[in-house]
Amino acid sequence: MSETAHIPDVARTPGKATALVEAQGLMRHFDVSPPLLNRVIEGKGRAVVKAVDGIDFAIPRGETFSLVGESGCGKSTVARLIVGLYQPTAGNIRYEGVEIGGRANARNRQRMQPRMQMIFQDPYASLNPRWRVERIVAEPIQARRLLTDRQAVRTRVGELLTQVGLSPADGEKFPHEFSGGQRQRVSIARALAGEPEFLVCDEPTSALDVSVQAQILNLMKTLQRKLGLTYLFISHDLAVVYHVSTMVGVMYLGRLVEWAETKTLFDNPRHPYTRMLLDAIPDLEMSGRQRIPVAGEVPSPINPPPGCPFHPRCPHAQDRCRVEPPKAIAAGGAQVACHAVEEGRI
Repeated sequence: MSETAHIPDVARTPGKATALVEAQGLMRHFDVSPPLLNRVIEGKGRAVVKAVDGIDFAIPRGETFSLVGESGCGKSTVARLIVGLYQPTAGNIRYEGVEIGGRANARNRQRMQPRMQMIFQDPYASLNPRWRVERIVAEPIQARRLLTDRQAVRTRVGELLTQVGLSPADGEKFPHEFSGGQRQRVSIARALAGEPEFLVCDEPTSALDVSVQAQILNLMKTLQRKLGLTYLFISHDLAVVYHVSTMVGVMYLGRLVEWAETKTLFDNPRHPYTRMLLDAIPDLEMSGRQRIPVAGEVPSPINPPPGCPFHPRCPHAQDRCRVEPPKAIAAGGAQVACHAVEEGRI
């Protein structure tokens, strides 16, 4: 079997660019067990959270792959796995075909790490409040030794701040002197300072007002076109995802349940969970389209349901769904992990 056997067909559609980032069978489990003495006294075993439970995806160069889903589905864990903040429990992460996942590939990770950066959800928490903005943005330049002359570094910082819609004079300010949207612009400037090819964006606009969100998203799309950037975009807001993405993957309890090109997924969602997420968007056009409400909450990742993890909430669940985990199949231009879709029931 070839190395790309598990990579989604959608991500390898003819005409697409070569994948820059790939994940195969990616898992991250967290041991949340109480201390051994407590387990012995209470007669309990270990407790493991399967935050990411075997997902595959590939991101072509120059495109934006978004992961969406409810809180706790594992989106942010995937982001941290890709940039190396977490080590995978199992599976592979490749950057331009080079394996960078796991401790055994630390040297490859170190070599590829400068080519990727991350933009975090809360710009105030991710910026050092004791540093002036000039020092914050200059840090990647100095760490990578891209420039060594102090004046050249200052000039480059001014260029980066201008590029994200700020002024070079803003380099003299501290983070608390900026609004939320301006702080996120500083975060983007810092990410770009290391001259990356790949940006992991973990809900970069969720802490901002709607009007400011639009400005930041437009900025990110402009920078992508000018600099040829590739994005992994994490969000729970489908309106945002529609605006920025070329491909979308829908996550539920650590697994991908559907993934497709953006227009395909929004125009013809196949998985019941995807439909539930889209039905939550207000119908501003008042089209009168039928909606099937899905009740319930996301089960505990410590004790997920057997079979399809979505079956307790699914209006189409049958006996097979309760015992057999579904495998992804091609359906309507998408990859869908659903027995009901496979059997033609929906």
